[in-house]
Amino acid sequence: MPVWDDVNVPDVTAATGDPVEGAVRFAEQLLERCEAEKDGLLAKPELTPEEAARRDRLQELISELAYFAEDYRDPNSPTTWVVDQPEGAGGAISIKPLDPAKYLKHTVWDRGSKFALLSATILNKEAFCRGVGLDPENVALVEVGHTFPVENRPLYDTTQGKMTYEHRDETLPKIADLVVRLMAKHADEKGLVHCHSYGIQERLTERLAELGVAGRVRVHDRENRDAQLEAWKASDEPELFLSVKMEEALNLEGDLCRWQVLCKAPYLNTKDSRVEQRLEEGQWAWYYRAALRTVIQACGRVVRSPEDYGATYLADDSLLELFDRASTDIPGWFQEQVDRLSTPTLPAADPAAALAGVDASPNARSSGWSGRGASRQSGGSTTSSSSGSSSTRSSSSGGDAPANKTEAEAAKRENHPLSDVWGDG
Repeated sequence: MPVWDDVNVPDVTAATGDPVEGAVRFAEQLLERCEAEKDGLLAKPELTPEEAARRDRLQELISELAYFAEDYRDPNSPTTWVVDQPEGAGGAISIKPLDPAKYLKHTVWDRGSKFALLSATILNKEAFCRGVGLDPENVALVEVGHTFPVENRPLYDTTQGKMTYEHRDETLPKIADLVVRLMAKHADEKGLVHCHSYGIQERLTERLAELGVAGRVRVHDRENRDAQLEAWKASDEPELFLSVKMEEALNLEGDLCRWQVLCKAPYLNTKDSRVEQRLEEGQWAWYYRAALRTVIQACGRVVRSPEDYGATYLADDSLLELFDRASTDIPGWFQEQVDRLSTPTLPAADPAAALAGVDASPNARSSGWSGRGASRQSGGSTTSSSSGSSSTRSSSSGGDAPANKTEAEAAKRENHPLSDVWGDG
């Protein structure tokens, strides 16, 4: 937000006890500030390209802030708004409509007469229509069978325990041992680990280093995410990439990746006010369906055509429980994969075997991560996670501005009103 650094961001709950009322009051103050800033730019006889871009962004913010404030003040509005400000005063403020169906009517459906919506993860027609405000009677669902042979997209049960917070200390070392065994099995093939969070990624990285296989491991942080992803894809080495939030919109066709591990069932954060309120209303089917959608999306990262193939290993017991809880929403083509779930025969956790396909010693360090300030290296090359970039705050972003393209795209998908009901291929 162009004027964010020039204002004092309050704790929106403190003044009135109601975070939404507090957010509206602050939005109205920002609205006045943005309008004054824009008027000042319009008074200039000529604008630089940077000033023109700032003017356009201010106009977008004015429209967004005005809509939120006017909708909230409208006694006839059906929209329920929820607000999160986890860091309190001075921190970012996230403002979202609880029910995207009400929001989408005027932003999408009133702007056309017919729409074609394409997704591999609609999962449940009636629930999807309810979620986006469409009458199921007016919606035709056309299901197309999967064209990729089920033999090319196997799922393997390699569960090691639960990765919930209370069980993580016990389970994570077991997953690290599993990863070493998988590295030995796939000694000459690139792999991907979906870590779910940076906290899990950091702990797994440290454990793999202790086990002596860090020389084959590549990681990323928020700043070097794009660079490390591209470096991993471009590498001729069979590196293992420990990723965060790359379950969607990632094309790893062919030898770019032949195997992947799902570390944790990707349930939504129950501390998010929108999630919390839905669960208070008993919408557990929606909660499980959202996690299932992410799992299905993740499984599709490594198999991108009928001729392509890739293995997916499930490491968290909660993933199997998810398949049971969301069984009625599993598409037939994915149920085929679940029905064929098997336990593979794996070699021992031998660091030498895990490193057999790369020119690295057990003492080498992971590439791309500067854990606790120390740069790490692989195969003699050193990279630093420090980019020198600065972050900014937004009243609608819910956190620091994304530092790179892939994280920006992930944040855009997560914050989109359709994020609760739709996935991305």
